[in-house]
Amino acid sequence: MADKLVIKNNGMILSGKIEEPIFEGDCVIALDGKISAWGFESEMDCAQADTVVDAMGVTLAPGLIDSHIHPVVGDYTPRQQQLHWIDSTLHGGVTTLISAGEVHMPGRPKDVVGLKAMAIAAQRWYDNFRPSGVKVHAGAPVIEHGLEEQGYKDLADAGVKLLGEVGLGTVKDGKTAYQMVGWARKYGMQSTIHTGGPSIPGSGLIDADMVLETGTDVVGHINGGHSALPDDQIICLCENCTAALEIVHNGNERAALLTLNTARELDKLDQIILGTDGPAGSGVQPLGIMRMVAMLSALGNVPAEVAFCFANGNTARRRELDTGLSEAGMAADFVLMDQAQHAPGKTLLESVQLGNLPGVGMTVIDGKVTSLRSRNTPPAQRLPEVV
Repeated sequence: MADKLVIKNNGMILSGKIEEPIFEGDCVIALDGKISAWGFESEMDCAQADTVVDAMGVTLAPGLIDSHIHPVVGDYTPRQQQLHWIDSTLHGGVTTLISAGEVHMPGRPKDVVGLKAMAIAAQRWYDNFRPSGVKVHAGAPVIEHGLEEQGYKDLADAGVKLLGEVGLGTVKDGKTAYQMVGWARKYGMQSTIHTGGPSIPGSGLIDADMVLETGTDVVGHINGGHSALPDDQIICLCENCTAALEIVHNGNERAALLTLNTARELDKLDQIILGTDGPAGSGVQPLGIMRMVAMLSALGNVPAEVAFCFANGNTARRRELDTGLSEAGMAADFVLMDQAQHAPGKTLLESVQLGNLPGVGMTVIDGKVTSLRSRNTPPAQRLPEVV
């Protein structure tokens, strides 16, 4: 018998699909950790469930995805000497994290043998250990001179699927980076490029010309990490890139809004994805993705249900993930949330569009409840219950 999860009495179902961000229905069913069906409880087979969640009228959405983190090992970051930052991020509704490079590892090797070994090890330890159930896609080597095509094949054969931020290593010219990104893509690896001014020792300015020449899959922190490019270069990237346009919490808020507004004018909102770019010098942001949703919705005048798509469905599609969308066969990863107590607005969506954070009441990963009432968000008006 398949393990069956039923989440009933949802006040709203967000889909993660920017073309249809709200689904009709009040019930979702998952079998063996995968979404099976959604719709109205009265029309669905909810019998013989192993787990039943009464959502108590709150909103269900695909779990949020942080497209840009810098993990090291386990649930610890030496960057801020902090434990349990991933567990804390789960309490912000984030169920999936994607590494942009394990660059804060003390003594990070930069020789070819060492960087390959560390990337494979990072992929393995996060594949073998999920902090608090959170999915961490890691093992993202920063490209260095001397890493030839065979090296990318070796990495891919070992299970490495990501490149760390291009520009954080010794490769800083577009021609060489383009060749290396091409090798990585040939073997099924995704790539991200550092955009803007330098962030850590060894990094440098990556301008629009190099971003366009390199041709990565993701324009990493297009709003700066921390320092943004000049406005005309950000607009140029929006106009000329078909890659994901990644806006991060630890970047320039004004540049974030410029990116959003330019993408909207160009009918490219489906390219917007979100990250925190943490842990970093700015610290750890457990509510960073939720804060970006609220900020972009409120100050960018984007319907909240669309802004949530930046944080799950858009990223899922751009990153080719099996989560982040309310779709049959996708992972049953959810965040259940409601309007925060005493927050202005008549509904959760209206409250978020006024710039307020929702209260997270539960997270679910692969059909299993992974957290209850959030210790980090403001308290929700209503809380889901396992019955």
